[in-house]
Amino acid sequence: MKKLTLLAAFAAALSAGTALAEDIKVGVSVGEHAEIMEKVKEVAAEKGLNIDIVEFSDYVVPNQALNDGDLNANSFQHQPYLDNQIADRGFKIESVAKTITTPMGVYSKKVKNLDELEDGATVGIPNDPTNGGRALLVLQAHGLIKVNPEAGLKATPADVTENPKNIQFAELDAAQLPRSLDDTAASVINTNYALDAGLNPNTESIAIEGKESPYANVIAVRTEDKNAPWVQTLVDAYHDESIKSFINERYQGAVIPSW
Repeated sequence: MKKLTLLAAFAAALSAGTALAEDIKVGVSVGEHAEIMEKVKEVAAEKGLNIDIVEFSDYVVPNQALNDGDLNANSFQHQPYLDNQIADRGFKIESVAKTITTPMGVYSKKVKNLDELEDGATVGIPNDPTNGGRALLVLQAHGLIKVNPEAGLKATPADVTENPKNIQFAELDAAQLPRSLDDTAASVINTNYALDAGLNPNTESIAIEGKESPYANVIAVRTEDKNAPWVQTLVDAYHDESIKSFINERYQGAVIPSW
């Protein structure tokens, strides 16, 4: 009798359109990606999707963990970085939605603008191909250097064609760049690591990436899962108006909704 009652309740739930709860693991980087996902988790729970948030302190492990099945999704990277990871490592993962744009900024403890950099000054940039190229393009946009246009988004210091101040580039792990400010004349830092280090992109950067940036961040999943129902639930939760309001109020323009 009890078994029949449970089956009847299950059937009633389905007929009423009630979704069964599902559990997923989502990898994020520390900082704004983790903070936003905490809010997404609340919205997703109301939709029957339970999110276990796993934080990472670098940009390398989350895609490997996703590809290996240790995560169901991740939310930490922009599309050019994901494309580069797939090309280099053969990951069978892909993006399913845009999330936020975090303008990359230049920070310094020694100068107040890029014009004050001395000849031969050392500038820190990320050591991964896409973020390193992005940093060089930020410096180019502000007139410090010129980069070979054929290098595209993957420019390296070797692609710098004009460098009137003879800038020396220190290629460092992105997470270490805030700490490098004691040793470099300036460093170009991703917003998530800047915020985590207490640096405000709007008030403390000496130069910042323009809003025309192609570096919108994305939610990525394994290719085999891209049509799974929970993926759309996750996207819908992230794209909820309450999440957009949280981002705008919390970050005051330092983080921009990209949907």
